Amino acid sequence: MDNIIPKSSNRLISLDVMRGLIMILLAGESCLVYENLHALHLGGVADGFINQFFHDPWHGLHFWDCVQPAFMLMAGAAMYISYNSKLQKGVTWQQNFKHIAIRSIKLFILGTGLHCVYAGKLVFELWNVLTQLAFTTLIAYLIINRSFWFQIAFSVALLIITDVLYRNILMPGFTQPYVEFHNFGAYMDTVLMGKINNDGWVAINIIPTAAHTIWGVLAGKLLISKESANKKILYLVIAGVIGLILGFGLDITNITPIIKRISTSSFTFASGGWVLLIMAFLYWLVDIKQVNKYAWVCIVVGMNSIFIYLFFETVGAQWFNGAIGIFVKGFLGFTIIPVNIIAVISSLVTLFAEWCLCYFLSKHKVFIKI
Repeated sequence: MDNIIPKSSNRLISLDVMRGLIMILLAGESCLVYENLHALHLGGVADGFINQFFHDPWHGLHFWDCVQPAFMLMAGAAMYISYNSKLQKGVTWQQNFKHIAIRSIKLFILGTGLHCVYAGKLVFELWNVLTQLAFTTLIAYLIINRSFWFQIAFSVALLIITDVLYRNILMPGFTQPYVEFHNFGAYMDTVLMGKINNDGWVAINIIPTAAHTIWGVLAGKLLISKESANKKILYLVIAGVIGLILGFGLDITNITPIIKRISTSSFTFASGGWVLLIMAFLYWLVDIKQVNKYAWVCIVVGMNSIFIYLFFETVGAQWFNGAIGIFVKGFLGFTIIPVNIIAVISSLVTLFAEWCLCYFLSKHKVFIKI
């Protein structure tokens, strides 16, 4: 499958793998893999492991809470690498800004459009990850040429601003900074959309999560720099550990709780720390140690990440999952396999079918971008 792996000498295969892995995990959620595994009630360590594929109810951090930060950070890294490549071809910051602005508008339209699909009617809701990315991309790009310390200071300032807003702007009914449905973020949703999210998500997450995209820009700049591989890994690990210390430190000392749904500063630090460590590991494994024999399994999905995301969020959820299920559950229904096991098999077959769709597109050099 070497013909699928990009041949550019400057290409970070680990970033392609990371992108694809994230999308496979998200597709698994859409195909109900984790939900059906959870329904098995295996008990003990198995249940604890499966629970990591669900968001923490409120205060805490599960593995699944790091997927969206990974998406944001990875997008920042990819943006810088693309921008640097264009600079070498003579494209200026101003010329590229038009592309970034148009792409952000497309992301915004797609993100808000998905909520209309979810609702089955026209709605104006700003909670989708694509909508969030539209804003964080612009914020990160506006300072992409500034110094390392400026970008770090700017990202930390965004987190401080977030904490200040939650602690100090207390409106009637929204006077509890870190309580679900009664915080500043929920209040702003009533201002922006006239409603609040039933699961506690808030639109102003664009402020703190912009830090993830900015850190991704810095990570991308580091990974294509002339620093030695060992130094690149060391710097990523140090940054990751600092993020974990700050995030969990703020939480343990009861300064700011780790809450994914409103992206508190502690959550942003902690999740960013984990993602940077994962990025360092994949860079070491895939790009340095060249353990990439099966990298194509992820890469074929990552190369059409926006397409497959839109597919499993619309066609997949509304039709494809059920269509696959008709045949899998129908044929296996004649066996002695328990119904709950059949449900898991059906989800896995659906996930594999979606992967096959990405593989087909890659083999035929069809890449859908925005």
